[in-house]
Amino acid sequence: MSENILLQKPIRFGRIILNFILFFILISYNSFSADFELTPQMQKAYSEILKMRIYSGRNLLLADKNQPNGFRAYLESYADMIELLASENPNDYDEFIDQQSDRLSFISSLDKSSPYNKLLQAEVRLHSAFVKLKFGHEIKGAGDIIKAYKLLEANAKQFPNFISNQKSLGLLHILIGSTPENYLWVAHILGLRGNINQGLTELQNVIQKDPFFRDEAQMIDYVVHSYILKINEKQLAGFKNFIESHPDNLLFQFFGITTYIKEGKSEEALDLLELKRKPGYVPLPVLEYLKSDILLQKGQYHQAVTGYLYYINNHKGLNFIKDANYKLFLCYWLNNEDTKAMPYLQKVEEVGETIVESDKSALKYSKNYLAKKPGPQSKILMKARLACDGGYYDQALSFLGNLTEAQFESLSDKAEFNYRKGRIYQRMDDSLKAVPLFERAINLSSGQNWSFGANAALQTGYIFQQKGDRMKAKYFFEKAISFKKHEYKNSVDNKAKAALNEMGF
Repeated sequence: MSENILLQKPIRFGRIILNFILFFILISYNSFSADFELTPQMQKAYSEILKMRIYSGRNLLLADKNQPNGFRAYLESYADMIELLASENPNDYDEFIDQQSDRLSFISSLDKSSPYNKLLQAEVRLHSAFVKLKFGHEIKGAGDIIKAYKLLEANAKQFPNFISNQKSLGLLHILIGSTPENYLWVAHILGLRGNINQGLTELQNVIQKDPFFRDEAQMIDYVVHSYILKINEKQLAGFKNFIESHPDNLLFQFFGITTYIKEGKSEEALDLLELKRKPGYVPLPVLEYLKSDILLQKGQYHQAVTGYLYYINNHKGLNFIKDANYKLFLCYWLNNEDTKAMPYLQKVEEVGETIVESDKSALKYSKNYLAKKPGPQSKILMKARLACDGGYYDQALSFLGNLTEAQFESLSDKAEFNYRKGRIYQRMDDSLKAVPLFERAINLSSGQNWSFGANAALQTGYIFQQKGDRMKAKYFFEKAISFKKHEYKNSVDNKAKAALNEMGF
């Protein structure tokens, strides 16, 4: 009997120790949860912020203000980023950067054993990077992207099964994977490794397995296909269904609008632009600018003027100001009101910045026009370009159908004529007519700093990629990258590199 008691005492003592350890594990777990607790209120705030209902999202965050944690700092950063990207107000920039520094310090001080520690630091870094890039601070923005990448990579090694980490890491793998060959050495020196297929797989993992970040990851997947890779009809249909399933999400609608316009489906974009929205969304003057772009494509010049003026008068930033004035010039010039048009062309040189490619292109056009006033054939080329860009192909072809290259005087007009006509046929699925026109545009553009040759090579690459002719596609994608110093070099090079990467070259 006494022997049994003696035997039981160590067992009981061991159980006490075990319970004591479990008690401290439980305390530690609760502490961990408090550091990165995603409360129902915060989940709702995230949903509102993602819809661009910033003020509603901030009010929801205020309800939990006495329980600060990492997710609160992340969501405050997200809300500020979206508002600043929408307004581009330079007066708010410095305050945002200061607050980001405080948020990073706070998140990094929390439970370092949590996978959310590095993830949310990386997310805040990316928010800072996107804002810095938007304001033209490319080196500083790139620095934040590098730091975010390294945080996410370290997190992936420490927590390989943490799916949420793959949302932004997947995006970065795609961005780095599409880096043009002549810049890859810089990425490698900085320790950056990218792979498009890996990045797409990571995004799909989040879409399928992460209920919190699922919708955001799906949006990113559609956006990278539209802006970096190539979006096909099936993906466009999927994007449309995705937007329709989130009827109150202005962010998804905005990217849908820009994607439709970019893909020559301006009527679909116009449907989204004309949706009636309840109050509460962050102001977005760029929607009026985009609507005017479509009206300009349709040849409704006087109606387009209203939206461009609204944008210039209500937008607090400097991006797309040159482009809006350039398009005001086009509205009058194409309507044969040259006297009204010229003051806007002069403004292109006087106001706004050249951070985005549209503004760079507007400035280049202005300088070229003022240096050598183009002839009447240039108006025809412009009308054809605008109609084609909007998906109004029959109208576009009617402008160029009876013209030949010989009717254009300058070499650049000849190159543009071939590119524009080739692009119309390509979008009408007539590659037999498109390819020879593209090849002629490439030859005429050799050694020049126009974008026609580079874009023609890119589109020819896509045609052969679609046909399954990998070697011809490779030749034309590399040809696209070889063109120097044109205004669309970054985007053309990124797309060509992405296509080569996707094919395994």
